[in-house]
Amino acid sequence: MRSRLRPPSRSRRLATGLAAAATPILLLTGCTAAAPSPDSGADADLGAYLGQELDWGGCEDTATSAADAELFANPALECASVEVPLDYGDPEGERAQVALLRLPATGEAEGSLLVDPGGPGGSGTSLVASTVPLWQASPVAERFDIVGFDPRGIGSSTPAVDCYTDEEYDAGDVPRFGAVYDVTSAEQAVELAERCTEGSGGVANLVNAGSANVVRDMDLMRAALGDDKLTYLGYSYGSELGAMYAATYPEKVRAIVLDGAVAPDLTASEFRLSSFTGVQARFDDLAALCAESPDCVLGTDPAAANDRLHEIVRPLIETPAPTASGRDVSVWDVYLGITGGLYSEANWPDIISALTALEAGRADEMLALRDILYTRTADGAYGTDMDTNIAVRCMDSPRLTPEEQTALAREIGEAAPMFDLDVFTAGKYHSECEAWPAPPTRGEPWLGDVEGLPETLVVSVTGDPATPHEGGVAMARALGGSLLTVDGKQHGAYLLGGSTCVDDVVNAYLLDLESPPADARCSL
Repeated sequence: MRSRLRPPSRSRRLATGLAAAATPILLLTGCTAAAPSPDSGADADLGAYLGQELDWGGCEDTATSAADAELFANPALECASVEVPLDYGDPEGERAQVALLRLPATGEAEGSLLVDPGGPGGSGTSLVASTVPLWQASPVAERFDIVGFDPRGIGSSTPAVDCYTDEEYDAGDVPRFGAVYDVTSAEQAVELAERCTEGSGGVANLVNAGSANVVRDMDLMRAALGDDKLTYLGYSYGSELGAMYAATYPEKVRAIVLDGAVAPDLTASEFRLSSFTGVQARFDDLAALCAESPDCVLGTDPAAANDRLHEIVRPLIETPAPTASGRDVSVWDVYLGITGGLYSEANWPDIISALTALEAGRADEMLALRDILYTRTADGAYGTDMDTNIAVRCMDSPRLTPEEQTALAREIGEAAPMFDLDVFTAGKYHSECEAWPAPPTRGEPWLGDVEGLPETLVVSVTGDPATPHEGGVAMARALGGSLLTVDGKQHGAYLLGGSTCVDDVVNAYLLDLESPPADARCSL
């Protein structure tokens, strides 16, 4: 599962470019405690890593899929890798490699802008490679090298985290996600942990994938790039990494932009509920839009749209719908496709069209939405790395008991009635992390006190369905930074949202550390 799909159009670029756009990715974004402070001496034994020099070269040989190979062949791009300890508790032990891809500054470089697209499970190398024209039109790329990285386990970084094959994801022979994962027994949880341990080359590779280690990797990247202080752009889950870095290394921060910020004041379960509530709100908006047409597939009464959706999808619970490709579309696929489409208002007509075709017995459009969400390429390779997503969250978040997991599924059904089907909410559920081979390395809340931090910038869309606006407000407050409020209905805004207003504000901050006024507001 390590390929990336070129965004098919500007209207879909946000949903596909940000790995965080997938329902499982965003709704599993938990809240956990920051990495240990550098004052603890935790980084005292990293001298061998701090002195490394990067060997930049062509990117063709670093691509892990045909789609990436095409993107990475761009002669404007350069690639390298940074060595990091696999286990920071044993820095002299096995090493891992974090892949980097950069678009060199067109002028004299003043430093690097490190970019993470979200997830967990998103490839920063693919994001930068697929958005080169946008960066080349940006003044930021005149003065900064734009550097995307693949967090450990993802994309071109090694060792990889692998639990299931792409073919198994195609067939649905993997833990499926509705309100929660459909893990309904301790045996299934054990099987998942064993599959991931074996596929990832052992316990050590699997249990060192958590966000706390990624944050420490980021500091080694900063040093290897030759930057005294970090300049960083993080989308969605990437906002967690940026905030954690700020809390861990406040004296090493130059500028941090967090777009689509995760709420730092919620538990993992509370955040998941808030995300589903946001998705439901956007579905309600879509239903109202659809109801303006007398032949709306969801009916002309938006209040009844949840029931209409259930009528359309209920037959798929027992009998998935065939497609021309030979792949079947399950009820889980339908909800993934709908939710991914809801992440950008520009894509809502595609959802209506796909539901209309689905009710008529044609599932190909819905499968296409589902594949866009997962950034699945035409040759069957997956760009969104759900195996690493699970591994990171199992090492990040406190684990719920079966009773707590079951109660969470019921609560989600109440908060987001579009999901309130028995197949999603009526079973007895176990945490997908129940049998994980090591305990979480973080707790709740995930962001502690932050002191001595330079001004940061949070970009938050009022109608963001995945990381609701309230979370962005809370993040700006927690960091004591600036907030740019953006009126719109999509997930994320900067560079990928088509708003000159947003781009100008963020560019001024990244380039000259110019913060917007307290009431700064843009629209999409």
